Amino acid sequence: MKTFTKVVVLTTTLALAACAKSPFDRSGNGAGAGAGGLDNGGISSSALDANSPAYFNQTIGDKVLFAVDQSTINDTARTTLSQQANWLNNNTTYTAIIEGHADEQGTREYNLALGARRAAAARDYLVANGVADNRLRTVTFGKERPLAVCSTEECYAKNRRAVTVIAAGVGS
Repeated sequence: MKTFTKVVVLTTTLALAACAKSPFDRSGNGAGAGAGGLDNGGISSSALDANSPAYFNQTIGDKVLFAVDQSTINDTARTTLSQQANWLNNNTTYTAIIEGHADEQGTREYNLALGARRAAAARDYLVANGVADNRLRTVTFGKERPLAVCSTEECYAKNRRAVTVIAAGVGS
């Protein structure tokens, strides 16, 4: 009988929880969604809000690509990183982690080092363009987190990247 009672209580609890509105409801009808699409503690999640991380990711661009075995910033990457620096300089309450990635070719150790150089190059560019050093961190994933898994140059090119991940909170 105890097991049956526990099952009934658990089922009822799960059913009620499924009916409750999520505080992260983006429809504007949930408890946590305020006017103007603000939720998540007052941080806008709208790609239309120029101060939101969604705008940063979708409009400015959160990644830059690199040539094979290179960590040199090319002209296209410079344009994106300049826009990232401008956004970060205008939104000083955000910090960023720059992730370095490589394609699947090469050894794990080589690709970790290459990813670190790519992340450092992007970070150095942002710092040179006015972003405070204490707001940026780097991490390397080497070939461990590919965007595309395949064995063609088109796919490899997508994986040779540095990604700037925005986070709320001033760096220390």
